[in-house]
Amino acid sequence: MISKTMEDAINKQVNEEMYSAYLYLSMSAYFESINLKGFANWMFVQYQEEVMHAMKFYDHLKDRGGKLKLYAIAEPPSQWESPLDAFKATLKHEQHITKCINDLVDLAEKEKDRAAYNMLQWFIDEQVEEEANDEEIIAQLEMVEGSKNGLLMIDRELAKRGAQTE
Repeated sequence: MISKTMEDAINKQVNEEMYSAYLYLSMSAYFESINLKGFANWMFVQYQEEVMHAMKFYDHLKDRGGKLKLYAIAEPPSQWESPLDAFKATLKHEQHITKCINDLVDLAEKEKDRAAYNMLQWFIDEQVEEEANDEEIIAQLEMVEGSKNGLLMIDRELAKRGAQTE
């Protein structure tokens, strides 16, 4: 059985993950609108991954006798100044999610909730990967800043990202 405190915190994290999905779907649409289909693909795969993250939290609640409470999802931005600006926003968002996960880990320790603590270890590793991916793309975009050819090369690379099946 999951504590009410942990149940409430996980429900809030489901909302964070669903907002992340909304954000990345909005970014995918933004990239479609500026004809960067590879960037759009990368963000759409990211959207799918965030929905999967929300479902991991939902499954954890369900498996432990908790109840899901869905909160309203805030409206994400829909325009960015440039692909670099969008990826900087992505990194900032992922840093926020990392803090949320770390706060959940702290709560699981405080509550002595070993099951939640164990489940959250996967998310800790995932957040390291998320931030590293964003930082790598930001570095590439900064290298080619002002070069349309460079931007198109990155677009082709990002088009190769396939759906996650974690």
